[in-house]
Amino acid sequence: MKKIKLEISGLSYSQTQSGAYALVLSEATGNRRLPIIIGGFEAQAIAIELEKMQPDRPLTHDLFKSFAEAFMITMTEVVIYNLDAGIFYAKLICKLNGANEVEVDARTSDAIALAVRFNCPIYTYDFILSSAGVLMEGEGSVEKALGNALPEPTEDTSSSSNDLSRVSTEDLKEQLRSAIEDEAYERAGKIRDELAKRK
Repeated sequence: MKKIKLEISGLSYSQTQSGAYALVLSEATGNRRLPIIIGGFEAQAIAIELEKMQPDRPLTHDLFKSFAEAFMITMTEVVIYNLDAGIFYAKLICKLNGANEVEVDARTSDAIALAVRFNCPIYTYDFILSSAGVLMEGEGSVEKALGNALPEPTEDTSSSSNDLSRVSTEDLKEQLRSAIEDEAYERAGKIRDELAKRK
């Protein structure tokens, strides 16, 4: 299977889950976004490295990097290889002494926190982006991603109840379009999941 390179495009506080954050990964050569809900600790670890901040003492992910380097282990890439029941699965691809390649299973949030420290690429597969990605306007379209045309906008439904199961399919499609335009990827992901259940 061909791997698709991802880049970190955003990290924001979750408005629906207390203490959680939405990490948004974008397709490097496309217009799909992959929103992933992560914990506060992992979000902090990613943000600190992205902002090049220097904590007084090493964080857990910094310790892991130092430990790996001390034993001549390098991390060459991270692969988000599966999605099952809303849970993303990732693995670290590491090399020992620049030779033997080893795969290590990891939580996706930890894998990305390490990827930014080792400055290594993040990949996934098309089937994951197709099922969990959000298509941005541009070369592709939201309509294409959903498989049929969206209705013309009628009224603002973005403040509808959080219980998406009670919202009509047409209203959900409109909410999805609005969420993507507002770059509210976490909400877009929840709406996408609800629409997928109805197929």
